[in-house]
Amino acid sequence: MTNQHDPDSSLLALEGYTHLVADISELIEEHRRQAARSVNSILTLAYWEIGRRIVEFEQGGEERAAYGEQLLARLSVDLIARHGRGFSRQGLQKMRSFYLGWEIRPTVSGKLAAQAKCPTLSGESSAALAVLPARFPAALTGAFPLSWSHYVSLISVEDPLARTFYESEAIRGAWSVRQLDRQVSTQFFQRTVRSRDPASMLARGQEHRPEDLVSWEEELRDPYLLEFLNLKDEYSERDLEESLIRHLETFLLELGNGFTFVARQKRIRIGDEWYRMDLLLYHRRLKCLVVIDLKIGKFTPADAGQMNLYLNYARENLMEPGENEPVGLILCSVRNDAVVHYALGGINANVVASHYLTGLPDEQTLRHEIMTTRRALALRRTEE
Repeated sequence: MTNQHDPDSSLLALEGYTHLVADISELIEEHRRQAARSVNSILTLAYWEIGRRIVEFEQGGEERAAYGEQLLARLSVDLIARHGRGFSRQGLQKMRSFYLGWEIRPTVSGKLAAQAKCPTLSGESSAALAVLPARFPAALTGAFPLSWSHYVSLISVEDPLARTFYESEAIRGAWSVRQLDRQVSTQFFQRTVRSRDPASMLARGQEHRPEDLVSWEEELRDPYLLEFLNLKDEYSERDLEESLIRHLETFLLELGNGFTFVARQKRIRIGDEWYRMDLLLYHRRLKCLVVIDLKIGKFTPADAGQMNLYLNYARENLMEPGENEPVGLILCSVRNDAVVHYALGGINANVVASHYLTGLPDEQTLRHEIMTTRRALALRRTEE
């Protein structure tokens, strides 16, 4: 006999239950975000301390200082061997620059605060910045209230006055690193200094745009944070992209053309920017790496430009002696069509290009596979 009283339905009907779920969800989201920021604060202070130790070692005499870049290169090798990724020569150079550019000193309240070394403000610059509040509000308890990603961006600002301005505004307005990068790239400091109404400019600068927002998941997946904790890079694209790339990986490996798996979501750093190769394979017969990039949407010239960046990186950092030039494969999946484009990078000779393309799956085969898989995934979702 069926029980007509459904306790789950009765529970859902209780007044205020929906509000309870929303309230707890908001609490969880906020504390997850706080957890990410706490770890990032510890990371930033640790990198400042590493920079201090490097500088103090260099100041131990002319003999040590003379080694310069050799010290960072050797130190990088030894630290990576002991503590995993995250301590490249470039990274150590940033830590050194961070220490040299920021001082930690006690405030009136006895708390520690960081202050960027900066010339005295004067003239129109002073007028533009006069409306700013104290550099570090009393509520801030950490020496470095911004994330390491923020400070990496600030280090790249050469003008000390502009750097201080961007740091102060980022703290005051709780800017995400995306908002900071946007303001730096659009020369917000220079525009504010020249403005007849700097207070209005500062007010507009604090406005957040939708593209500035960073979720707590993205904060936790910050590559610098993952490197510091020596964690595996657990990254996932949107469900459709992830499902498509996994299927295409299996499809290519089963073609029998000599593909072998190298990596999925291969994360690379070029300068201060992070990129991801969706799929990295190796072709045994052609003796070359094959970089695969999947896009949900139409093919654009920017896609080709990004692939060229990947190929240059693979050529300089991933190729082994005796291997041929890497090949790029751009797969663009739109709702009713697909575009497949091979990028041959530095392979210019027609004979070599022909050799490569005859050894790889033809574009029509891949296009058909993308569309078939996309339809199958869409059908599966409707049945769930």
